[in-house]
Amino acid sequence: MQQTQARVNLYALLSRILLQELEVTTLEMIKNDTTILDFFPTLKEWKPLSEVPAKKLLDEYINPDFVNLSLLHLIPYETFYVREDQMIETGGANPVTDIYSAYDFMVDFEVARTVSSDHIGIELEFMHHLCVAESKALQEGDSEAVKELQEVQKEFLNKHLLVWAPLYLINMKYEARTPLYYDAAEMCLEFILSDNEYLLAQLTA
Repeated sequence: MQQTQARVNLYALLSRILLQELEVTTLEMIKNDTTILDFFPTLKEWKPLSEVPAKKLLDEYINPDFVNLSLLHLIPYETFYVREDQMIETGGANPVTDIYSAYDFMVDFEVARTVSSDHIGIELEFMHHLCVAESKALQEGDSEAVKELQEVQKEFLNKHLLVWAPLYLINMKYEARTPLYYDAAEMCLEFILSDNEYLLAQLTA
């Protein structure tokens, strides 16, 4: 149960960081929570984090970096990486549409700063959605539902996130101008790889 809750929290955090610009409350949460900050070792040592007011930090450093990494120089969409023509599929033919629908996951395009449902932040949010459902099934003692949800998570990782996200995250780490996104890229890459191993171990136990 504790492991599932940790996975819920990590997918939520990574999804939030990679989906859109941060606001002061999120930055302050990262900054003031020592458990979370430990996941961002480079950020933790970054002098402006303690010396520059949060709003200025966001306006002048962090949010411009997000725009650079997600909107200007890199493309955080699965279809860009898997289609031969490198076009982003924004319609119903998107490869993640059916699985989202099957598990009652709706993308709020007004909130998310994305053009398509296969954005890395949304795919991570879907994994969060599945982990929350798994946590609920654990609380209810429904071991069959737990196994089914773990199977879906593993399949989604292997058919979607792990197919393309490592390349985007490696590029993101290389292009990042702030420690926040450098650490987030490294953390996300390590987490989705280790989570896949965790799910495999759970399903073969």
